[in-house]
Amino acid sequence: QVQLVESGGGLVQAGGTLRLSCAASVNIFTVAEAGWYRQAPGKERELVARIRTGSRTNYADSVMGRVNIVRESNKNSVDLRLDNLKPEDTATYYCKIVPRDQDASWGQGIQVTVSS
Repeated sequence: QVQLVESGGGLVQAGGTLRLSCAASVNIFTVAEAGWYRQAPGKERELVARIRTGSRTNYADSVMGRVNIVRESNKNSVDLRLDNLKPEDTATYYCKIVPRDQDASWGQGIQVTVSS
């Protein structure tokens, strides 16, 4: 079981920037997927951004142009930055790591609230 430590989030003003970090107990550069998902109250969990094998990236349409996801070697983490925050970005954000040939591991989740 992969160990994940999420940090960041909290209360952020609309128009501001969100920064989330997820440190993993496995090599973040060799996993099949490293990404961030979110779930708002009453809604299904959805992809925000992810990096897959070969450094391919996927982004939700709702964050396109506002999001950046990178893997940091010094922290062995996958970090998310989301700019120009909107109230609809309010959700619990989850880190997801999928090692090659293993099941996915999820973080415990971080609450992000965007105040207008």
